[in-house]
This record gives sequence, structure tokens and C-alpha cells, in this order.
Amino acid sequence: MNKLTTEQQQFYEDHGYLLGLPVIFPGEEAKQLQKGYEQLISFLQDDENPSDIMGWHKTSRWLYDICTNPQILNYVEGVLGNDFYLAASEFITKSPHSDKTVPWHQDSYYWSTALNNTVTVWLAISDVDEANGAMKVIPGTHKAGIIQHKIAGDDAILSFELEQGTFSEKDAVSMVIPAGGISMHVDSLIHGSGPNTSDRWRIGFVIRYSKTMVRWDPQVYPNFQLYMMRGQDDYGFHPQGELPVEPFGRPPYTKRIRKRE
Repeated sequence: MNKLTTEQQQFYEDHGYLLGLPVIFPGEEAKQLQKGYEQLISFLQDDENPSDIMGWHKTSRWLYDICTNPQILNYVEGVLGNDFYLAASEFITKSPHSDKTVPWHQDSYYWSTALNNTVTVWLAISDVDEANGAMKVIPGTHKAGIIQHKIAGDDAILSFELEQGTFSEKDAVSMVIPAGGISMHVDSLIHGSGPNTSDRWRIGFVIRYSKTMVRWDPQVYPNFQLYMMRGQDDYGFHPQGELPVEPFGRPPYTKRIRKRE
């Protein structure tokens, strides 16, 4: 298995993201990802959509096993160090010809956690390119700290977005990823994505990993559970979650709620 090179680690520290890593699930394995995803979405209720699949790694062993893939964990260890846990997961999808966008934002604005100690692994279930709404990042913006956000417009998937003029889009990089491949970005990096103008779905499975010193606010996340991935937890901020047993399963209800005020 591969580990991050010194150059890749420095690039992540300087720019806040990594792209172009070897595909994690090549060929037939990528096709199996799509089949597993199709089985998972069969559990959705009538008023839910694929982007409501949040935290299902707790109930679906198939998802949990993706999150614990040793090659992914090797890359995560390269940026977080020896002691880290699985914190969260979700799907972020866009249907063909959808005008929905992910507005420019920082993940850490939502989380109230220790800054720059959580990494997002973005796994492409389908090929992701500019036509179907690839994520874009603005390199180096993780060094600016938390920037104030506002309530996002109705065409946005998320609740908050950055005010225009608080950052520059001229250096934005499109995160083009083949099916089965990943990108990585730090929690405070400014990123977003445009609409899907293609005839294809854009399907991404987003996995969050945190250093063990990261404490998720119990007022915001009262039922937070962690899953240790590597090393040991010397802090004990959160209980360990139970491993899922069923290959595919779901929590009772996980509808994504948009904040409006």
C-alpha cells in the first residue's frame, strides 16, 4: 500500500488539499461501489433523497468497510498522524441537469471543532468532472481561519455560504476524480461546486476523520460517537460506536435539514 510522500504532505499543509492520488477502487471494484450504492438508496423513504444518507456507516457494514479501507487510512494517517477516528460520513449527490449547487463554504464553520485537525476524504462513486458539478477548492484559504458565513440561497444544498468579496475565486481548482478515486481536504479550506449540466449523476461519498484531540460540541452533537481507526484515544471525549452487523442498513430517519435563519 502507498503512503503519502514528504512532498504530498507538504503540499497538503501548504494548499489544504490533495488530488491525483492512485485510484482506491479500480475497474470492477468501482462498479461494485455503484452496485452497493444502488442497494443502499433502496432504503430511502419517500421524502428522502441520496444526500440524506448521513451517518449510515453506523448501520451499514458495507459503508463502514469503505471508511476503514487500509489504503484510505494510510493517506489519512499521512496528514493527521497516528491517532485518529472516523467522525462522520454522508453522500453528496447531484442528479442530471440539476441546478442545485454547493455554495462556497468552510466545513469547520458548521462544526465548532478544533481547527485544521479534521480531514475530509471525498470518494467518487461515479466519474466526477466539471460537467457534472465537480467540487472546486481555493488553495491556501485554510490559513485564514474561520470566515463569517450567511444563509445560503434556495438553490444551495447546504445551509450557509460565504459572502462574495471575502475570498477570490481566480485560483479555484476543480477536483476531477475518476470513479473509485479520492481527494482530500482540510476542514477550513474554502470549497464549493456548481450545478450538474450533464446527463450523468454526480455521486460522492464523503468521509470525515478527526485527530483524537478533536471534541465535537455535545450541545450541537449530543449523540456523537467515534470509531477509532488508528492509534489510541487518550482524551475520551466521546463514546465508541458499536460496529454495524448488517451489510446494508439505515438509521430510523436522517433527513437533511436546511437552516433558514
